[in-house]
This record gives sequence, C-alpha cells and structure tokens, in this order.
Amino acid sequence: MVAGQVNLLPGHVPPQGLHVHLSELSSALTRAGHEVVVYTRREDSDSPDRIPASGGYEIVQVPAGPRTPLAPDETASAMGEFGSFLNREWRQRPPDIAHAHYWLSGLATQLATRSLGIPIAQTFHSLGTVDSRVREKNPADAPSRDRIRLERLIARGATRMIATSSDEVFELARMGLPRTRTTVVPAGVDAEHYCPADSSGPAPDRPRRHRLLAAGPLDPTSGFDIAIEALAAVPDSELLIATHPALASVPRRAEGQEKARLVKIARINGVQGRVRIRRAVTTEEMPVLLRSADVVVSTPWHDPSGMLALQAMACGRPVIATASGGMLDTVLDDATGVLVPVRAPEAVATAARRLLSDATTRATFGIAARDRVLARYTWDRVAEDTVRAYERCVPVRRTAHRTARTGVQ
Repeated sequence: MVAGQVNLLPGHVPPQGLHVHLSELSSALTRAGHEVVVYTRREDSDSPDRIPASGGYEIVQVPAGPRTPLAPDETASAMGEFGSFLNREWRQRPPDIAHAHYWLSGLATQLATRSLGIPIAQTFHSLGTVDSRVREKNPADAPSRDRIRLERLIARGATRMIATSSDEVFELARMGLPRTRTTVVPAGVDAEHYCPADSSGPAPDRPRRHRLLAAGPLDPTSGFDIAIEALAAVPDSELLIATHPALASVPRRAEGQEKARLVKIARINGVQGRVRIRRAVTTEEMPVLLRSADVVVSTPWHDPSGMLALQAMACGRPVIATASGGMLDTVLDDATGVLVPVRAPEAVATAARRLLSDATTRATFGIAARDRVLARYTWDRVAEDTVRAYERCVPVRRTAHRTARTGVQ
C-alpha cells in the first residue's frame, strides 16, 4: 500500500461522470485506510475553505480565479494561481503522490510539483485529440491546438499515466507516450446503489410496451438522436431519455435548443408519441429508471468511461452500446450486451429488435452483466487497482502502515 498523501486534482470538472469518479474513488481509498484530500477551485464566497466529505475525505477549496463557475477555456487562466496555492501547501506537508484528474488539473499539478519532486499520476478522462475528432472541430483552432499541445507535455511530465480504457492507451501512444508508462484503471460503479432490485424503494414504472432507456447530458454528443432514429424501426416500444442536471457552466439555452432538436427528429421519424424526455434526473432516481427498462441504449459519439453502461449492467440490464471508448472494455459483445458502430441507427434497431424479442437472452445478458460488475467494476476494486498504479510511482514502505492523505482537485 502507498503510505502518505495522495493528491487528486481536476482543475475544471468536465461532464458529471468525473464528479462521480472523484467522489467514489476518494471514498474507496479512504475506506482502504488512506487519508484523502481533494483540491477543487472555489466557485463561491460562502462555503468553508475546508469541508469534510461524507466519504471521509477532505475537500479543500482553492482560491484561483473568479468565485463563479467557469467553462474549461476560462478556467485555464486560473491554473497558475491554483498551482501556486498547491506549491505553498505541499511545501509544508508534501504528499507521497499527486493524482491529477483532467488536463487542467494536470497543468496546475505539474506547476506545483516542479521544484518539490513529488511523483504525479495523471488521468485525463477525455483527450483533446479525441474531443476534436468526435466534435469535428478544427485541430488548428487555438483552444483545441493549445489543449492538445499541453496534454502531450503533461503526459510526458507525469510519473505514470492512468488511463480509463484500453482505447485511451492507444490514443496516448499516438501522442508519443510509451505504453509501458500507462496503466489502465477503469471507472467503477456503486453496485449497492445500482442493483437489480430494491425492495425498500419504489417499484419501477413498467410500461405496457417494451422500454428502451438512454441517459446522459442534453448535448448532441450524447447520441440521443441515434436512439430516436432507431426507434422508428423498433415497433411496440418506447424510448425514455433521462438527462442529467445541467452543469452551472452550461447555458440553459443550449439545453433548450438540443431538446427542441430531438423533438423535431422524433416528429420527422414518426415516433413523437413514443419518445419521452425526462430532464434533470437525479442519482437517486436513476436505478429505478434503469430497472424499468428492458434494454439500455448508450450511443454517444464517444464515451471515455462507459458510466451509463456500467450502471445499467449493475442493475442487471443488457446494454446496446457504441463500440468506442470505455464501452469497448466494459460491455462484452453478445454476452452482457451488443456493441454497435458509432452513429449507426440501423445497427441499434437490429440489436434492439433481437433483444426485445427474446426475454431469455435479455435475462441471460443481465445476469452476466451484474456478475461482471461485481468481479471487476466496484469502486473498492477500482481503488485497489489505483493503489497498485501508485506503487509503481512510489517505493512501497516496509514500515508500519500509516494513512495516506489524498488530495483531489
């Protein structure tokens, strides 16, 4: 076990999945006997500087930039101030290892540790090269170009890269990082919260016809339009789209425009009466909705973590998933679900018709999916794998174990 302090830092937090990843990983490391400190940029003036989290770790709010939510491009200018704060803090009590999450936190962490000799583990969660390709951005655009250039420098400067999928390892190799310096540690799932049945909670709202469920942020890259187009070729079924609560940095107008676009696509495809969009679905509501579905459809343009697929699998539901990112690892094709090409509504429809017509296959896939989660993707297992990666950066101490202080930003 790694003894001492681990600092995990995200700078600016991208999609909701990273919030979950940081919280659950920090809690699991704490349960394993480590002391965890999470550093995050302060976005208000009212809350305390240091907050004890329910998972047992500590959250430190760093004064860097304006005390308001910022988009990633705006947050970059605050990372120098963030790094200076960390440098002052860690001179007093240096961590054994700093684990940076997302590229902006990697920038701050490397600025902070440059003269301190603290080893760094880096997890990007998403890469600028992939983001530009998926969103069809021009790589020559200044923000994309700067992010891609900095990610290469951050990867080379880190003691060890911790990728969330084998797909990301290949992307890092294309950036010039030797594969020997990368360890794959996937995202996890709370298998007690996401489970096949909950006798103490409300019963699932079971529709009369088959239900497909999709979930994610109300954003074009979530691929809800693919699921809607597929529904036109899947009779006697409905599609429920459960959207996440919006981040503070996402304009409400953008969400409204995306919802209007999806409604229009449903009307064009003649399925407007079979599509429901439920906005701002909470973590507490998600397991019930997942259990109400016959099949869960996850068709984003790219998903580094495969979080929805994991949640569905933990609930014992088969998954139709885009064959990209983390889902290439988590979903076993024709065993826990069906992998389909990116942006291929016809393939989604074919897979849906097959699963919806065969209750035995759905049940078999669901059982295998739950078993796979329990064997590989609980947060305690993810924490164990993360500590093994840390041990490749920090010599294992042969003295009595003491707690590790971890910081996440």
